[in-house]
Amino acid sequence: MNTKARTPGPIDRGGSALMNETQTPTTTGQEEARITLGLLNAVEQNSALTQRSVARDLGIALGLANAYLKRCARKGLIKIKQAPANRYAYYLTPQGFTEKSRLTAEYLTSSLYFFRTARRECGDVLADCVARGWRRIALAGTGDLGEIATLCAAEHQLDLAGFFDPRETEGHFAGLPVASTLDELGIVDGFVITDLRDPQGTFEQICTIVPRERVRAPGMLRISREPPTLME
Repeated sequence: MNTKARTPGPIDRGGSALMNETQTPTTTGQEEARITLGLLNAVEQNSALTQRSVARDLGIALGLANAYLKRCARKGLIKIKQAPANRYAYYLTPQGFTEKSRLTAEYLTSSLYFFRTARRECGDVLADCVARGWRRIALAGTGDLGEIATLCAAEHQLDLAGFFDPRETEGHFAGLPVASTLDELGIVDGFVITDLRDPQGTFEQICTIVPRERVRAPGMLRISREPPTLME
């Protein structure tokens, strides 16, 4: 794929400037999703990143990194604040967190390595639950990841109370009851996020009732354990 973009506008020494509005990258849909997800993850991890560091980490041209930062800002996925020395600071907006969650799920479900990665990481999370002394847990989110988690649970001394998934219309999934409210599951020691559609949203929803330390998740979901903050 040709990742070259049009010549960007003026760039400071840290590579922080953005392309003009008319300069946009040309990529395939799949590659666009990959770059956008990588950029959102990078912003979440380091608000002081530069255009050059994004280009280097994602393996794309400098102009393309420039254009994607501009595009994400225009879509409301990131917020840009000017910092000292003609640099910029980048922050994920709530909309950016939602989009990152969606793109993560989209990437995972289309990956050839999904099952292998999911099985390993679900096993690790469930082993962590056992190490914490948990014996009865609930899974949050039906679907492929949830089904894999039920298979992994058989290898650990854990009692699965069922699934929490308000969007699921069937009463059972993978041989377990599905609850639309947390109260229906009864007393549990903790929750494991297995929702691929909106893992961050499901995590935040549960954490309004359950302490965050009682909610675990496979690393592949890239859940941010702290709520997003906006700089005024």
